[in-house]
Amino acid sequence: MLIYLIAYFLLLYIVSRLAGHNGNDAFFRGNRRSPWPVVAFGMIGASISGVSFIGVPGWVMTTGMTYLQMCLGFIVGYIIVAFVLLPIYYRYQLTSIYTYLNHRFGITSYTTGATLFIISKMLGAAAKFYVVVQILQTYIADSYGLPYPATAAIALLFIWLYTRRSGIRALVWTDALQTLILLVALIMIIATTCSMLHLSPADAIRAVAADPQAHIFELDDPQSRQYFWKQFLSGVFVVIVMTGLDQDMMQKNLTCKSLKAAQCDMSAYGIMFVPVNLLFLSLGILLTMLYARQGIALPDRGDSLLTGIIHTGIMGQGVLICFLIGMVASTFSSADSALTAITTSVCIDILRRDDDEHLRQRIHIAVMIVFLICTLAFHHMGSGSVMDLIYTLVSYTYGPLLGLFAFAILTKRTPTAHAIPPVCIMAPAVCYLIDRTTFNFTGYRFGYEMLMFNGMLTFAGLWIFSKKRERKDIQK
Repeated sequence: MLIYLIAYFLLLYIVSRLAGHNGNDAFFRGNRRSPWPVVAFGMIGASISGVSFIGVPGWVMTTGMTYLQMCLGFIVGYIIVAFVLLPIYYRYQLTSIYTYLNHRFGITSYTTGATLFIISKMLGAAAKFYVVVQILQTYIADSYGLPYPATAAIALLFIWLYTRRSGIRALVWTDALQTLILLVALIMIIATTCSMLHLSPADAIRAVAADPQAHIFELDDPQSRQYFWKQFLSGVFVVIVMTGLDQDMMQKNLTCKSLKAAQCDMSAYGIMFVPVNLLFLSLGILLTMLYARQGIALPDRGDSLLTGIIHTGIMGQGVLICFLIGMVASTFSSADSALTAITTSVCIDILRRDDDEHLRQRIHIAVMIVFLICTLAFHHMGSGSVMDLIYTLVSYTYGPLLGLFAFAILTKRTPTAHAIPPVCIMAPAVCYLIDRTTFNFTGYRFGYEMLMFNGMLTFAGLWIFSKKRERKDIQK
């Protein structure tokens, strides 16, 4: 098993060496020469982490295929990002998207937006990385007597090796490779599952479509968290915030040769996201059939649906290899771009030194060390409620970004500089109190719709502490 992972890492390193050039322009901007089809394809892997790889199939146990309602909203969100946000970023020739806040409102909003991104991305990416390293630990490292910290450090070292020279330029190509490997692994696992169920591809499609868990649309109960309009609108805003306002997700798009190329990239990627997630959800339904066929009880947790049956060994060594390589591909594609984006944001947004290559190299190493510390902290705390809490906190930090950018784009007002940080802190705090109060009195727990409410509160707070002003760029 280990030899396959080493071969995979060597392949990534070779691709990064062939694709990359040294220097900050390559690391931050990819020399503005990335082919948009390659960017679009690689974005799939960057969006699907190892947590998604094991989690999405398990959602069919509790919510059927209703996640596709949100995926349909994603398409609209990607169109908005492509034709509203990307023209702004390309007009200003931005490397970091948070520089726009400096143009619009000044240095305080700029620093606030970048800080929100760095904190949320570090926590979210480290939490996802922790889960996958735990799987590598179980299936490989334990048999060699390696402790968890060593496994995490070695994995991060490999990521650093293929990103250290040319950053985003190398990631455009390595992420495309990792997406290909991820999809091949997924299809091979589906094919093995169908074979064990004695289903041809056509039979498998019919079996999935006829399964009670294959329902997609929830239109009857507005109180349900899976209600169509909640899911659809949440999907729109999740993409706007977690892609369009996220340096990690936008940095590759800003390496395209032109605005038109970047818009083609974003639109194509948005459409591809639906069939990929349909495959994951279909695998979940097929796995529940396989559990029944083998007489194995379904796991209590949905995210154990795939790992549980692989752990039994009945699917064979080939599926285990596909699973581990797919997990690594999805997680590395997410973690490497996160580390590169955080390094970019620290150098450009916080230190404002995008021309110092030696500083960038030191910051890249420092970011990797902090990332490792966060990963080990998650390992120490364990999963469960801590993971849920962290993901909730991370999602809340995007609400102020939504409010900041919406206020900058939709109004001609300028908020008072000293009021911006308190507003961005108070909005998610108020959202949390509202969520807890509503749950205590009604039993209702807000879902992704809280993101929209969070953004509206931030918008309202900025409006209160603002004055009307002609829209013009604010110089540094």
